[in-house]
Amino acid sequence: MDDVPYLARGLMPVETPSSVLVSSSKYLNNARLREWLAMILLRKNGADKPPQSEMWEFLPIIESLRDHARIEQMFEDERRVNPALDAWFKEGFVSSFKIEDFAHYAPGTLGGIFYAQMTGGGYEIQIVPFAEPKTQLEFFNLRSGQTHDFEHILTGGGFNFMGELVPYWYRLTNVFKYIKNPELAGELSVLSIFGSLRYTVRTMLHYPQVWPTAVGCIQRGIKVGQESDALFLAKLEDYFHLPLDEARAAIGVRGAVDIDTDREGAFWAERGPLPTTMAHAMESVV
Repeated sequence: MDDVPYLARGLMPVETPSSVLVSSSKYLNNARLREWLAMILLRKNGADKPPQSEMWEFLPIIESLRDHARIEQMFEDERRVNPALDAWFKEGFVSSFKIEDFAHYAPGTLGGIFYAQMTGGGYEIQIVPFAEPKTQLEFFNLRSGQTHDFEHILTGGGFNFMGELVPYWYRLTNVFKYIKNPELAGELSVLSIFGSLRYTVRTMLHYPQVWPTAVGCIQRGIKVGQESDALFLAKLEDYFHLPLDEARAAIGVRGAVDIDTDREGAFWAERGPLPTTMAHAMESVV
């Protein structure tokens, strides 16, 4: 045993008659996911492949791996012990808003900030084509998509590639706080954990100059997730008219800090120069 390196101890040879990769992990078994994951972790950014296109490729992969019957049963079981989730599903509220519907909201309100961001950045709010949800998971995913941009605003995550880490890590924390079954919480967090990996691993490998910004965004997202009410269950449409601070207070969003990470996000996406000093990046670390 002494001649076996410490880190190699415990390794056991795996014998199998299979001629292809076989694993106890459904994720590792999937060749499309392995290829996608290697690509999003190791590549550098370029205009030929926008980061948002990566999630478009990912969605059908992960859907093919889900045990939908198991997830629906976990939702049913959770609703029996989680009155807030049960009430959310029973209401079944779905928005039909369009960007122009926000033009009348005053500047500085939740709706007004959203309108300014969407029109100023040329964004579309229908990221995935609308489809009437037929399952509880489909409803959860639909509402998550409808509220994502507002979660950017409420949690303090700027509309840039570094700011994406804030709502990602709020979700990765907040969902586990308010879903009692960790297996279900894990299923509901798969998109967030895979999505956030793009901004962590690629930053460290290729854009370490803005790593402190990434760390700060992660920390801020975790803080909001830990301190806030179940934001992912909130009917945000009731608060569009409120100034941002009042909307946060009414919804139960706590710990949010607004920090500008536009320059770091542009550098990460190779759309702008390196920020002139590290001071701007470091100020986002809390």
